[in-house]
Amino acid sequence: MAASADVQAFSSQMPTEKTWMTRDDALDRLRRIARERAFGRHVGSDRLIQAGLDALIAGVESPSLAMLAGLLRSEEPEAPALFDQVLEELGLLFQPPADSRAAKWAMASWIAGQIADGSLDPAAGTHLIWADIAYDLGYPEELESLVHCAHNLDGWEQSWGVSFEELSREAIEAAKQFLNKLPTAEN
Repeated sequence: MAASADVQAFSSQMPTEKTWMTRDDALDRLRRIARERAFGRHVGSDRLIQAGLDALIAGVESPSLAMLAGLLRSEEPEAPALFDQVLEELGLLFQPPADSRAAKWAMASWIAGQIADGSLDPAAGTHLIWADIAYDLGYPEELESLVHCAHNLDGWEQSWGVSFEELSREAIEAAKQFLNKLPTAEN
């Protein structure tokens, strides 16, 4: 179940139709992928190369970006190292906290931020917080409302008398409340 949620969580970020990406959009995408990888999520080489190509087309400049964007299928194993090199050149390299608990809290904050800003599906995001973070942290009170939302969204049935969309809105609100309660350094 967690594997399918992982796929749903991050495949929802993939564009379904081709739209022109601004430079800022491309940089945001590179940052998001950097965090996914830093928090241990699998990001395929094809996605790294596509992000590089999109960034290049959007006008992002970096000495290694063209090399990343131009990798052939047979060169895909080189993509992770080149992607990291591009991140370093752009000052986007992200290192989660060394302490595993602090890293889990940082990941919770990052996922909640994506739920709140609409870049991550609330059901997928709350599921990640429930399955990958809350469990490891011993289900802390601070994550209780997000875990509750995950349970509701995961088990939702039409007979409940509340729409899936309403439960999704509750998850977005829970994510915003969680972020508002964090110390400013973590926001």
